[in-house]
Formats: sequence, structure tokens, C-alpha cells
Amino acid sequence: MALYKYSQYLGTSTDAAFDVLHKPGATTPHSGIYRCEGCGHEIASNGGNPLPPQNHHQHNASQGTIQWRMVVYAQGK
Repeated sequence: MALYKYSQYLGTSTDAAFDVLHKPGATTPHSGIYRCEGCGHEIASNGGNPLPPQNHHQHNASQGTIQWRMVVYAQGK
């Protein structure tokens, strides 16, 4: 789970971008923190760069396939 200390630096959003699941190696649509839906592993990725590939980390059968969900959107000015 992504953590933070100062709540004044984070806001909430209903943007549909948080609902999209991304495959390993897909292009990162927005800079931010992405969480693997199956195991909870988190990574930071810059927009335009590829998300980690399938072999970045392994799942057991109960964790399903690796799918990345954006949990924190890093907005630029």
C-alpha cells in the first residue's frame, strides 16, 4: 500500500484512469505509482515509459496474472 505523511499534498479523484488495468510492458499512460492487482507489489513509473515486464516479479497460481493499476497520479504543473 502506498503511504504518505502529509495529506495536504494528496487529493482524491474520480478520474476513470484509476479504473484501468494495464498489462506488463504496456506504455505507462500517466506518471505515478502503480500496484499489481494480484500481489500488491508497487512500482513508480513515468508516463510514456513501459510498465515492468511479465518477468519483473512472479505470481503463484492463486495470485492470477500480473496487471497494473494506477493508485497515485503524479500531476505536473
